Amino acid sequence: MKIAWFCIPAHGHTNPTLALVKAMTEAGHTVYYFSFARFREKLERAGAHFIGCDGYDFEMEDKENADRVGKDMAFATELLVSSTLALHDMVGQKVQEIQPDLIVSDSVAYWGKLTAMRYGIPYVSSTTTFAFNRYSSAYMKHGVGELFRMLCAMPKIQRQIKRLQEKGYPVKSILEIVQNDNETNTIVYTSQYYQPCAETFSGHYCFIGPSIRPVEQPMEKTADKTVYLSLGTVVRNETFYCNCIEALRETDYQVIVSLGESAERLKKEWQEFLDNLPEHIQVFDTVDQMAVLSIADVFITHCGMNSASEGLYFEVPLLLCPQTPEQEAVAKRTEELGAGIWLHTSQKDTILEAVRQLSKQPAYKQSAQNIARSFRESGGVEKAKQFLETIRLQNAPL
Repeated sequence: MKIAWFCIPAHGHTNPTLALVKAMTEAGHTVYYFSFARFREKLERAGAHFIGCDGYDFEMEDKENADRVGKDMAFATELLVSSTLALHDMVGQKVQEIQPDLIVSDSVAYWGKLTAMRYGIPYVSSTTTFAFNRYSSAYMKHGVGELFRMLCAMPKIQRQIKRLQEKGYPVKSILEIVQNDNETNTIVYTSQYYQPCAETFSGHYCFIGPSIRPVEQPMEKTADKTVYLSLGTVVRNETFYCNCIEALRETDYQVIVSLGESAERLKKEWQEFLDNLPEHIQVFDTVDQMAVLSIADVFITHCGMNSASEGLYFEVPLLLCPQTPEQEAVAKRTEELGAGIWLHTSQKDTILEAVRQLSKQPAYKQSAQNIARSFRESGGVEKAKQFLETIRLQNAPL
């Protein structure tokens, strides 16, 4: 089977797919992965044929654009259409050369879905967040103001849809592109237990649990309790970071802090602050997150789906500090299942009290263990591989 796979330029959307790509190529299938140069090495290590999407005026690579997407529906649609049309000729040529049996695309790499629609190729959505429908979307707060802005934006959105229609994409509305229905074959990298409103999704949804890589660089546990602080690759809330560190300054916990891609800038801005930390607080540019989580007792997290899933996989209760609506959905579900505390303030006393509760009250650990068990029992990449192979057989010519 030949698969054309599309993803956005983001580690959090690419990394969960690597184990499945590897399983597919090891089973004899061929995966052509449309991605970006900084992901080439890891994709080729997984056995994929890399096809670069760099250099096509691909506007979704711009961080400022990406940050604006969640706030402005008209702009998001324009960006989606412009990105799709920027890749239009190259993708069309490659698809005609490859003649794929199946297209798999990240749930927000909409150009993959549009390509499947254009050429009538069987399609599978790869969802590295929760799956969203009209029921589970309630976990993301959408107020009256946002609805009003979306309605006002509809004429602009329809103009963008017309641009796609003029290029041969058989699409009538933005919902056809951005929303999967119960007939859309979808791989979801979580368990049915952790997925909100799981009972409302059809058998076309394959819940396989998170993709967890092995520990590569073991981390030593140096105290009875270990607290891990990471707010993702890009720090959005610097005051909160500092308040967490200050809240834990006088404790006897082992505290491990990862600054991510913001490390160089933050170290300059915080030089004096970082130079005066006690020995039990260690600050790193990056860490082997699996290694740290394997010894952690509390994980202070921004609630990115991958990070939260990794923490829960290692049975670590979470201090939930979401920064976006999608992350708020993760926070809400985790708190609902009893495996974390959603922190609605950045006050030091509140942070410290929440960390103490999570580390001392067994119920949080037990709830994290329940979620971890559901992850391990979900079937993983072998289940996803069989799912893709079955779709291929169902769509094979007679």
